Amino acid sequence: MLHMWTALMNRDEEGASLVEYALLVALIAIVALIAITAVGDSVSTNFSEIAATL
Repeated sequence: MLHMWTALMNRDEEGASLVEYALLVALIAIVALIAITAVGDSVSTNFSEIAATL
């Protein structure tokens, strides 16, 4: 049983790390796109009002 545990803990995790980083980057990109979409209209409106004032 100990041999199985040590074999499991010593496996090569380079591929798993790459997948985890790819998922993390994809999640950050999705959150950024949602935030830009949600805030974009209000920022555009504010810039339009500032331009009209000037």
